[in-house]
Amino acid sequence: RQPLQQAQRPNAVWSMDFVSDALANGRRLKCLTVVDDFTRECVQMATDHGINSAYVIRLLDEAARSRGYPAAVRTDNGPEFISHAFQAWTQKHHIQHLLIEPGKPMQNGYIESFNGKFRDECLNEQWFTSLQQARQIIALWRQDYNEVRPHSSCGRIPPARFAAQHQAETQPTNAVTFNPGLC
Repeated sequence: RQPLQQAQRPNAVWSMDFVSDALANGRRLKCLTVVDDFTRECVQMATDHGINSAYVIRLLDEAARSRGYPAAVRTDNGPEFISHAFQAWTQKHHIQHLLIEPGKPMQNGYIESFNGKFRDECLNEQWFTSLQQARQIIALWRQDYNEVRPHSSCGRIPPARFAAQHQAETQPTNAVTFNPGLC
């Protein structure tokens, strides 16, 4: 068994996975969770009845607008992540795709840990009656996770504060630096 490689800076690796739940009426909910392995910040989270690879790509591009693209993404072998569209997206943005071995979820330990907290503290505590209600409650939980609760891997400060402290140290991956001499 190999230890999970630790990221050395923000945006080095984003780990992602899905968590499933259901509304009170039995209709399926699917949640995409994306965590920066270094800062432990949840950089993106979406809840819907279904999320395909095009939806995943749109959400990752949205997150990258404010923080840059990651150097690598770590995923399982789910159809959304092994699709031609997702592979083309990683190549277009020069992102290394780290695929875990089938049946070895601990190779994606950061997101598995996050998803365990998410399930225990949010999903298992709620009885969602609508998609809108689920999105609102999940967004509040994510905000609390990122901005309020201390994280042991971040020196007992919230992940968003830890990320802000390290933001000055790194330029977003794949960002274009403005050079006034080129004008």
